[in-house]
Amino acid sequence: MTTILRIDASIKGDASVTRRLGDKIVARLQADHPGATLMTRDVSAGIPLIDGAWIGAAYTPADQRNAAQKAQLALSDELIAELKAADVVVIGMPVYNFGITGPLKAWIDQICRVGETFVYTEAGPQGLVTGPRVIAAYASGGVPQGSANDLATPYLRQVLGFIGITDVRVIAAAGVAVDEAAALARAETQIAALAA
Repeated sequence: MTTILRIDASIKGDASVTRRLGDKIVARLQADHPGATLMTRDVSAGIPLIDGAWIGAAYTPADQRNAAQKAQLALSDELIAELKAADVVVIGMPVYNFGITGPLKAWIDQICRVGETFVYTEAGPQGLVTGPRVIAAYASGGVPQGSANDLATPYLRQVLGFIGITDVRVIAAAGVAVDEAAALARAETQIAALAA
């Protein structure tokens, strides 16, 4: 059975292009995998930012953490468990000011955790999350996906690769501020071409 994890990060609610694309991507995945389990995580209202106490807890061996440190990492534990349980992760990636949203960055910071999603080795960092593939729903007002001004896509690929996820597909609706209908049509063509 296939498990889909959907992450929404747009602050635009029902007006969000990435949410609409996410709906279509999930529908396509569910059509290809009847009976798939869907987990959803809307981070748009905010996820706690990591801080010094969080880092201290993360670098303390699990069997030595006190109650406060365990509480500090509880959300991170939950988010990592969702990620590791997923076969496919659908990430809404709206582009604000050339990069990803603050809430999406906060989610990434919570899931990038030493000993849980990556380890340091003599050969360099090694990712520990090798199971899921990612489909990112990219939307921007005017930044073409893959252009020199697109800082979001390379960052997402880099950070996911760091934790072991290398199968990353981007569905792009770029230029929605210029011609939203055309941008959505291009994205829908890409969704239709998604392989099961």
